[in-house]
Amino acid sequence: MEDVLDVYEQPYDPKRPVVCFDEQPKQLIGEEKIPIPASPGQVERYDYQYKRKGTMDNFMFFEPLGNWRRVSVRDRKTQLDFAEEIAKLLDEDFPEAEVVVLLMDNFGTHKIGSLYERFPAERARAYVKRLEIHHTPKHGSWLNAAEIELSVLECQCLDRRFESREEYEREVQAWVEARNASGKGCDWQFTTDGARTKLKKLYPQN
Repeated sequence: MEDVLDVYEQPYDPKRPVVCFDEQPKQLIGEEKIPIPASPGQVERYDYQYKRKGTMDNFMFFEPLGNWRRVSVRDRKTQLDFAEEIAKLLDEDFPEAEVVVLLMDNFGTHKIGSLYERFPAERARAYVKRLEIHHTPKHGSWLNAAEIELSVLECQCLDRRFESREEYEREVQAWVEARNASGKGCDWQFTTDGARTKLKKLYPQN
């Protein structure tokens, strides 16, 4: 935990951006019956029955101090999907960064080896050399600011049913653009000193 908190205390450095990463599964849902439109004093109402229209996975990359985020919508969350997203992070999002400090959970597909599975060894090694990875501890996903940002996405954009992939991606991209333009970041307040005070029962007692 303290390793993650130390990462958040690092000052902003465009050559060493701190980026948080997390995933979120979503389901496309079609209607069995036409919803009742919203009216004054009444929200739109849906029937409890629905049609399953497929699943997707949101890949969220969030730079708390840079007030920037990117969401990629993928069909699945395999090691190869992860490798391709990391390549995009380094090649397109932060091409000028010497090292990207990447904070994420320890999910099974989040492996450096996935880069070697997807790309030639020389290219994969070049990516690895530009990464500094920090994992959140077990049961400590709340330490990942990308998880917080996914919650904001859920509340502000995804709190309704989507039937088509095209509509879903269009809405997500519009949210990303608006939120980036607004300069919304994350003012992380929980520090190592705070953890030692509030969570002292987790520390060995001398």
